[in-house]
Amino acid sequence: MDVQIIEAPDAELRLWSHIYSDTECCHLFTELSHSTPWRQDQIQIFGKQFDLPRLQSWHANPGLSTKYSGIELLPSPWTPVLLDIKEKIEALSQHSFNSVLINLYRDGQDSNGWHADNEPELGQNPVIASLSFGATRRFRMKHLETKERSIPPVSLDLQQGSLLLMAGHTQSYWQHCITKTAKTVEPRINLTFRTIINV
Repeated sequence: MDVQIIEAPDAELRLWSHIYSDTECCHLFTELSHSTPWRQDQIQIFGKQFDLPRLQSWHANPGLSTKYSGIELLPSPWTPVLLDIKEKIEALSQHSFNSVLINLYRDGQDSNGWHADNEPELGQNPVIASLSFGATRRFRMKHLETKERSIPPVSLDLQQGSLLLMAGHTQSYWQHCITKTAKTVEPRINLTFRTIINV
């Protein structure tokens, strides 16, 4: 299966454009849409509570937990479809994962702000595997030392069935986001596989 190496300073990025066929993607999108226990979490900004602009669900091995932006996530169990996907991702990436965060972007107004996957429980130089189903959305990356080093940003249109692997020092030097868009877009489901080390 062809993989593209994306050149960027202080990062290790690999992109598989289609790890599933279109038919498989449609089936998995429908299955995940209906079987995932979606939750609407809230985030506190300047003392006020706001709904996250997306729905999400976290699945992991028993006994694991994670927390970001003040939101503590306790795991839902792995489902057969998630285990099948995980096995495929692990074979391609040559890396084992014990958790997955699933995000549902319902339309162009759902988004994910600038951040890095650098929580302490992910350890140093975590490997992150991001799999997309549904509508294509633009994935943006910016280097934290852009002003000092004039490093250009990275933009990727993540299509249905694409897998993006971020490794090495990526999370230490880069932030990424899914921005809002005024365009009419269909829903997108993204699965981000991680390895939690605080057992």
